[in-house]
Amino acid sequence: MREGSLEAPIRHKVDWQNPEFTDLNQLDAEMRRVFDICHGCRRCFNLCDSFPKLFDLVDDSKTGELDSVDSKDFKAVVDSCTLCDMCYLTKCPYVPPHEFNLDFPHLMLRYRYAERAHGTKSFVGEQLSEMDRNASLAKPIAPLVNWATKTENALTRPLMEKVAGIDRGAAVPKFNSKSLVQQSKFPLQINETAPAFGEKVAIYATCFGNYHNPDLGLATRHVLARNGIDTQVVYPGCCGMPKLEQGDIPSVVRQAETVAQELTRWIDQGYTIMALVPSCALMLKQEWPLLTDHPAVHKLAAHTVDVAEYIVKIAKKYGLSEGIQPLGEKVTVHISCHSRAQNIGQKAVEMLKLIPDLDVTMIERCSGHGGSWGMMVDQFDIALKVGKPVAKAALTHNNRRVLSECPLAGDHILQGMEQLGATPGQFSTDHPIYIMAQAYGWQGTAK
Repeated sequence: MREGSLEAPIRHKVDWQNPEFTDLNQLDAEMRRVFDICHGCRRCFNLCDSFPKLFDLVDDSKTGELDSVDSKDFKAVVDSCTLCDMCYLTKCPYVPPHEFNLDFPHLMLRYRYAERAHGTKSFVGEQLSEMDRNASLAKPIAPLVNWATKTENALTRPLMEKVAGIDRGAAVPKFNSKSLVQQSKFPLQINETAPAFGEKVAIYATCFGNYHNPDLGLATRHVLARNGIDTQVVYPGCCGMPKLEQGDIPSVVRQAETVAQELTRWIDQGYTIMALVPSCALMLKQEWPLLTDHPAVHKLAAHTVDVAEYIVKIAKKYGLSEGIQPLGEKVTVHISCHSRAQNIGQKAVEMLKLIPDLDVTMIERCSGHGGSWGMMVDQFDIALKVGKPVAKAALTHNNRRVLSECPLAGDHILQGMEQLGATPGQFSTDHPIYIMAQAYGWQGTAK
């Protein structure tokens, strides 16, 4: 038996339709097998709060071993997992093909799915994960919703905390009254002299880009048009990541198969699919194919790219078009967990280094946010604690613009910086594509 695997990690399909997957006795046995290995290793002590919780359970138990930890206490470990995949990809020496066969995030997913199968669901979590429904309700009254969700609103935020469990201090995404799809109906002028002219991209708007921050897609379209690339903006529906966090695998599979069948129509017309948000790109590339054998899902996975990944690709293959202007700025770039989980390298940094005279400093560590998890009253303080090293590093770099491909991570980092003494408004956060778009003369808005 080897201590660790030197082979490239692989990931097994999630066997969620097997009756054994939700058998509570078999689940408990697997939890104990994995937790015992984790307890003996402890490489993941400085990742999410799942591991400190697990190790504290063991250390505080009667025997100091897992055998005296009550199985009901495992739920606290599961509830602290954000499905960031960092343990699997950056720390664990026992992932497949190692014989120990550890996949901690998917074990947490199995536990959540088993909970649902046996009748335990979070009503609030269920409602918050209905992204398209919630957006359709909020979009017509976006100014009112945005007023009500401001952290400074002492009237509505305590009520939200009590009713929905969203911490009154947690920043939540704003809604836009006009979606990205609506704002992208008219074609842009394509630079026909650009080296990459003839390339075609279908931008998967994602729920965040479509409903919350259309400028993310508009900035991306601007950069691609300047480089001769035809773009279409499409949004068949949410990728289902919030549902996955709830363990609602059947809903994720239904969404995956529906969205994939729509997006593969664009692939058949010669388009590459670009997901605007790393979590959504990760779902399309990696998570969906592990949940279903539908051919459209697997075809889509092979033709999906991240924003910065694609721009770096065309820069290397063709070269970028002329017209990039120096910005004379210093920026800090946070590489989000789900950017790292795609295993494509630090593409946001590579992209920004294509801009002349841009001073780029990188932070590669978890922001602590974890999607809707980090907004909840039970987790917000923990999320800030997990993200504190990132906030401290950003303060040390002292660059006014703190960039992250994950928009929720960016806002969360700013909140962490303010907790450490930064003045509100002293720093701002954007997606790295904004910087590239501005270097190409884009006059759109940024936060």
